[in-house]
Amino acid sequence: MFVTKKNRFIAACVAAATLTCAAPASFAATASASLTISASVVASCTVVGSSIAFGAYTQAVVNQTGSITVQCTNGTAYNVGLDAGTGTGATVSNRKMSASGGGTLNYALYRDSARSSNWGSTIGTDTLTGTGSGLAQTLTVYGQIPAAQTPLAGSYSDTVTVTLTY
Repeated sequence: MFVTKKNRFIAACVAAATLTCAAPASFAATASASLTISASVVASCTVVGSSIAFGAYTQAVVNQTGSITVQCTNGTAYNVGLDAGTGTGATVSNRKMSASGGGTLNYALYRDSARSSNWGSTIGTDTLTGTGSGLAQTLTVYGQIPAAQTPLAGSYSDTVTVTLTY
């Protein structure tokens, strides 16, 4: 049997193809590990109040509304209270607007449209409760100036502090 250059070339090609196709199994091995992921969500809230403009008072009942916007972390329970305001002698059930020239004008703030649930500052008694959704929630403040008052002519105002407890 004679081995020619052509036969050697063919034998070398067959050997190379055989070695290339028979790659060792170690090239297909894998390894794995775990990656720990964590975060914390802190309960937080913000509150913004609007104004209530009653307009002209002519000794008849005047009703008006305003709003409080609360935004709390989803699932966070909150409580909103309103203080008596800055009027001399005011209470949460009988608030008083004052005029720069003297005089007062009584008014009240309520949690309901029937104006029967006073909005005060004692948690569990006369405040409003809710649970945050993560989105802004608007609460309506129902205001009323009672009839038959005889205030001095002038511009009356008051400032009520909104307290958000969570």
